[in-house]
Amino acid sequence: MPKTFPKGGVHPPENKLSADKAIQQLAIPKQVIIPLSQHIGAPTKVVVKKKDQVKVGQIIATSGGFVSANIHSSVSGTVFKIDKVMDTSGYKRDAVIINVVGDEWDENIDRTPDLKKEITATPEEIVKKVSAAGIVGLGGATFPTHVKLSVPKGSVCDILLINGVECEPYLTADHRLMLEKGDELMVGIQILMKALGVDKAVIGIENNKPDAISHLTNLAKNYKGITVESLKVQYPQGGEKQLIKAITGKEVVSGGLPISVGAVVQNVGTAVAVYEAVQKNKPLFERIVTVTGKSVKEPGNFMVRVGTPISDLINIAGGLPEDTGKVISGGPMMGKALNSLDVTVAKGVSGILILPRDESERREIQACIRCAKCVSVCPQGLEPYLLMTVAEMSLWEEAEENHSMDCIECGSCSFICPSDRPLLDYIRFGKSNVGAIMRGRRG
Repeated sequence: MPKTFPKGGVHPPENKLSADKAIQQLAIPKQVIIPLSQHIGAPTKVVVKKKDQVKVGQIIATSGGFVSANIHSSVSGTVFKIDKVMDTSGYKRDAVIINVVGDEWDENIDRTPDLKKEITATPEEIVKKVSAAGIVGLGGATFPTHVKLSVPKGSVCDILLINGVECEPYLTADHRLMLEKGDELMVGIQILMKALGVDKAVIGIENNKPDAISHLTNLAKNYKGITVESLKVQYPQGGEKQLIKAITGKEVVSGGLPISVGAVVQNVGTAVAVYEAVQKNKPLFERIVTVTGKSVKEPGNFMVRVGTPISDLINIAGGLPEDTGKVISGGPMMGKALNSLDVTVAKGVSGILILPRDESERREIQACIRCAKCVSVCPQGLEPYLLMTVAEMSLWEEAEENHSMDCIECGSCSFICPSDRPLLDYIRFGKSNVGAIMRGRRG
């Protein structure tokens, strides 16, 4: 029987409408708007100014600390201006706006399609290259990858877990990457293994992707120490702690990190980006994005330069359907609705989901009937109904005591609630306040 995590979980309709659509290269836009906040951690420091000429892959903002990530130009052209522009979060943040001229790449980037298997970089050089390339977790969390590769003193990494689950409904970018860039993925995994000093890596994939499981299992025979694990379809199987529990049987305690049980987890897209950075000197300035929805004429998976307007993606997929009710950055469970199509693709944008009106309108909130369904499906063992209540009442001490910061924001509670209560919205609100209090306590 396929492995899975033992606690909670739901089974939303998969709706993998674009699973058979090969990755297409999206045309370069006339102008890109590259946000300067594309990662968890310290903000970046811009190093270009208006009228500067830039090339593809040139650094335009440097990391602001250890937990931060460089940002590179995704195009060649002229810096038009540096201004505050609305991003996918709905807030105005600093961004570099570049008018595109041609497509001239940094001369250090190896643009040949040849697979480079021999890994000559030392573990220290790998971490430096990954940091320089601005690589972050491409599964959505956008945590700087070089930080995960820097195992703290006193800790030991025993196993590398590669997340190929892609349990979020509709999204298929990782699925296509595993099928089309399998060898690059394998070399990227070996690079990560070398950086961490481990001899074992497991790729976890839900068993609704039998083609990817078969393909990577065959490839893994040629790469020492790498195996593929077929996992049960159960959302949120791709959660970091859920993946660790499913594959290793170990449980990360409340407030703990994966390294506490000897594990490091990386997304398949991140592993390919690591391959490109270390073997090809290519920074992270483009990614695969799924554009999908039941009314979308041509759902697909596209390789997109960072800073590309989301409207360009929608147009290539056939335009905005007439019955559109909501456009979401990400998937339906964890994604966030966009209030404008003028926002642009960032490193953490894995998909654009267009929902019809009849599926996107919120129903009237009813009183909690104490059915405890939200408790039974929470993969973290929390009490979502209680966390919503204390957030409504601004009881931040109670929110912290009841482990609100352990919530992985999977949305299982909101999905299952028969009273249509916006549990996740309130829990996110509570987490933001509790997080601020905790940061202030640390000084």
